Amino acid sequence: MDLLKIARVPPIVVSPQDTVRTAVNRMVDAGVGAVAVVEGENELVGIFTERDLLTRVVHPGRSVDETRIDEVMTRNPHVAPAMEMEASEAFEFMTDKHFRHLPVVDENGKLVGMLSVRHLMHRIVEVLSRELESLNAYIGADGIGGD
Repeated sequence: MDLLKIARVPPIVVSPQDTVRTAVNRMVDAGVGAVAVVEGENELVGIFTERDLLTRVVHPGRSVDETRIDEVMTRNPHVAPAMEMEASEAFEFMTDKHFRHLPVVDENGKLVGMLSVRHLMHRIVEVLSRELESLNAYIGADGIGGD
């Protein structure tokens, strides 16, 4: 399955030179818990998450207006290859690593989307619901040789 059908496309992005306030405003406006940090043509250099905000900005008492994203972002984040990874693989990887967000890249390593555990959970519930409906239909079908 193509992860881009599940991920947020296009992702919400900031530059390394942006302030924490800029990143937080974009996160709040978009209703997301992470932004990708990019340079140039969608070259992923980091990710800034709610966890980064708490542990690297708020807890140490740094200024959201003076602190640049490149000072507090997670550098070189793990990524999901858009065409190579299945949703179940992405979910297992994210839960094993305790990630809530995973950037999705194309075959050239360019950022194309942002996957969240919430997106994956919704997809898994959809798939399981369809399978359950199919099983119920099969079991409930009365025909010759039934009960």
